[in-house]
Amino acid sequence: MIYLDDRGIPHDEVLARAKRAAKGLSSIGVQEGDCVALLLRNDFAFFEVQQAAADIGAYSVPLNWHGKVDEALYIINDSKPKVLVAHSDLLEPLRHVIPPEVKVFVVPTPKELQGRYGIPKEKAEPLQADTVWAEWCDAFEPWSEGPKRSRATMIYTSGTTGHPKGVKREAATPEQAKAYVELIERVSGLTPGVRALVTGPLYHASPNAYGRQAFPVADVLVLQSKFDPVETLAAIEKYQITNAVMVPTMFLMILKLPKEVRERYDVSSLKWVTHTGAPCPREVKQQLMEWWGPIIYETYGGTEVGTATLATPADWLAHPGSVGVPTPGTRIAIYGEDGKPAADGEPGEIYMRVPAYADFTYLNNQEKRRTAERDGLISVGDVGYLKDGRLYLCDRRSDMVISGGTNIYPAEIEMVLAQCPGVHDCAVFGIPDEEFGESLAAAVQLSPGVKLTAEEIQQFLLARLAKYKVPRRVDFHDSLPREDSGKIFKRRLRDPFWQNAGRRI
Repeated sequence: MIYLDDRGIPHDEVLARAKRAAKGLSSIGVQEGDCVALLLRNDFAFFEVQQAAADIGAYSVPLNWHGKVDEALYIINDSKPKVLVAHSDLLEPLRHVIPPEVKVFVVPTPKELQGRYGIPKEKAEPLQADTVWAEWCDAFEPWSEGPKRSRATMIYTSGTTGHPKGVKREAATPEQAKAYVELIERVSGLTPGVRALVTGPLYHASPNAYGRQAFPVADVLVLQSKFDPVETLAAIEKYQITNAVMVPTMFLMILKLPKEVRERYDVSSLKWVTHTGAPCPREVKQQLMEWWGPIIYETYGGTEVGTATLATPADWLAHPGSVGVPTPGTRIAIYGEDGKPAADGEPGEIYMRVPAYADFTYLNNQEKRRTAERDGLISVGDVGYLKDGRLYLCDRRSDMVISGGTNIYPAEIEMVLAQCPGVHDCAVFGIPDEEFGESLAAAVQLSPGVKLTAEEIQQFLLARLAKYKVPRRVDFHDSLPREDSGKIFKRRLRDPFWQNAGRRI
């Protein structure tokens, strides 16, 4: 069974519609190498579209539905899909700007999503002239040809630092397809019979890969319409979840629940929880394993390179802070600012290559692909270091702050600040400074009912970090611009400070 929150349908029903959809897409001219765009929240239709595209050898292109009209239109114009499948309410603002050559199918917005996102019923229903996805698919016979060579999903990088880039992979060889399945099984524990939970949005690389792997093997696959810490614990108990994928932000929100709320739910069915997407504060991971047991597995990689490292619970407990050792066959190298390989323990830019993933290019931007490569390895813009064969992360290269000639990694500060009692969410970034070039600023969202001053937050950090790592400026926000995937739109916080500085943006 596959569930959206509490509503379930049989796996075979989803697969059957996907087979009819593949036949339908082929009949309107969608061929190998073409693109099929999805503007869908977590829903059964997401798997129908994605599986259909895979069967005929097309790329499925999930759009980040948090984006504005111009952002969605940018990806549509860049990827030039033959087809767009969209939830009714998400389609509404785009109806009159979608290129006429794109065939549009509409999925009624489910009641679960209506309630979750406050969508009026009239916006959730297709218009009379719309082609409704399910009705259209059901008019076709099932696709009877064998599946084409897999081209995976064309994920657009999140665009937190500018225009997103489409990561377009070559068609996988049979050997790569087999290695990919084995790798995902190794890092997620997704084997036949598991009961899996996907907490994040399927447009994001990690939940998408996890969901695609879980779809054919899980006895139960639960999609959350939107992450909620209490509902996540309730779902684990109700569906006896064995495997889940999360991000550290979700861990933090779960741990910040009152103890009596956390203890209300039985999570003993959990056997394997994979997290990725951002560094996890050591204290958070330690507390979670004390509660859930040694079942937290950490992976690191990127949309471009795939899953490059794995830290098992035992490995992490022995080496706290590490994101693990390279996955089978993976090569990792660290290069310093001088372009030379960095010494053991010395931070630099991380370059990787994972053989289970077919090579890629950035769609319509081959030059960007070339500049990301060195010695056959690819950089996704992160800074870290290797020590005794294990990888440790520092921060995004673009987020690193150089203050008075000293490199400062905001992620380290954020991990400490997130532990401050009363802090619900936070981000640290560089702002212009006449004396030092850059100085640190913190954006803080407090928990409901909490009152803290900037000075109290600075004192908390000063007791735990070197003085030069303590932000000079602390601003309070009602909320921070964070995606459901856990990534924060740091650019939206940082850019106003740099608009007149002539740099950084």
